Amino acid sequence: MCSWCWGFSPVMQQISQRFGDTLPIRLVLGGLRPWTREPMDPSDRADVRSHWEHVHQASGQPFDFGFFERERFVYDTEPASRAIVVLRRRGMPMALAALQRIQRAFYADNQDVTQVDTLAALAAELGVDEAGFREEFASDDAREQTRADFALAQASGIRGFPTLIAGDGADKPYALITHGFQPADRIMAIVEAWSGRTAQAGAPGEGMSCAVQ
Repeated sequence: MCSWCWGFSPVMQQISQRFGDTLPIRLVLGGLRPWTREPMDPSDRADVRSHWEHVHQASGQPFDFGFFERERFVYDTEPASRAIVVLRRRGMPMALAALQRIQRAFYADNQDVTQVDTLAALAAELGVDEAGFREEFASDDAREQTRADFALAQASGIRGFPTLIAGDGADKPYALITHGFQPADRIMAIVEAWSGRTAQAGAPGEGMSCAVQ
């Protein structure tokens, strides 16, 4: 439920298509507005709408601005994050597919992804048993795993989304690819350059990019 991350979605797809298994993507949920309880007020709506307009202009990604006709919407990002954590247990490709599907549902289709019914239906679209998803989603374990993702992002010093970092091993420093949205041509050039430097240094082929969204 981060509009700039929705704008960044095509970039993630291009990275995956270009590099495939040589640069697997690890998705970490950053926690934008988790556990929000108060409905959006007019000032909140105006602020969010301005972000959506900027993202649409910069990325071309579709938005349904009918969202702003909702009454008393509570912008709690924890449920959508927890849904992706649950689906990530089926593998990182499923997590990335879930991220894209939930983002599209929220931004382009004006669906309420703070509600478990919506999230369960989207999980079913991805081939996941709906009853099983609901059980996992409601578990304390899923809540704690989601908190752990948020804590990891915070401990890493990440304060903005999306953030993309790359590394070729747990014992080596990571390289910052971007902190915030950038268009695909810039990002691909940076990733290409990083990948080339890593190859010249004799690093193994299994690089990793970590996207915090």
